[in-house]
Amino acid sequence: MELLLIVIYAAILGLAAPYVNVRSLDYGQLVPSAIALNAGAILWGVLIWTGIGTANAWLWIIVMLSMPFAMAIGANRLAAARRHTDAEALIKIKTSTPGAAVAAEDVYVTE
Repeated sequence: MELLLIVIYAAILGLAAPYVNVRSLDYGQLVPSAIALNAGAILWGVLIWTGIGTANAWLWIIVMLSMPFAMAIGANRLAAARRHTDAEALIKIKTSTPGAAVAAEDVYVTE
């Protein structure tokens, strides 16, 4: 039952993410809440495994404060990696010669 509160909190963080320095144009709307949910669930499991009970307030404080930080850091790193990959692909496109041979993996056949 307590883990359901973590899921609900991750959903709330996902709703607030577009308004607080998270660039969802680079990866999508659900990625920040998925990052927060994964971080919260893993941290919850580690803290329960170490012996901190669910009635202890420190468990809730640590998990609830770490989820937004994990969401912000993970989303910003993902956005930076995506922009870097896009920039490399754009440079590759700009420097390729027109009429060059196309590799077999670059050809998409639709029927």
